[in-house]
Amino acid sequence: MAKPNYQFEKRQKELAKKKKKEEKLQRKAGSRGADDAPEGEESAASDETPAAE
Repeated sequence: MAKPNYQFEKRQKELAKKKKKEEKLQRKAGSRGADDAPEGEESAASDETPAAE
């Protein structure tokens, strides 16, 4: 039986954490700018986030 590659799993977990943190920062930055923008633009910007994956 093959040994589990813990380093790979750890790296994937770290990358997922980093990606989630960046998305959170983008949402926070977007919410600051969303106060000035009309709602139509705000919803369009949030729709683009999943497409970037």
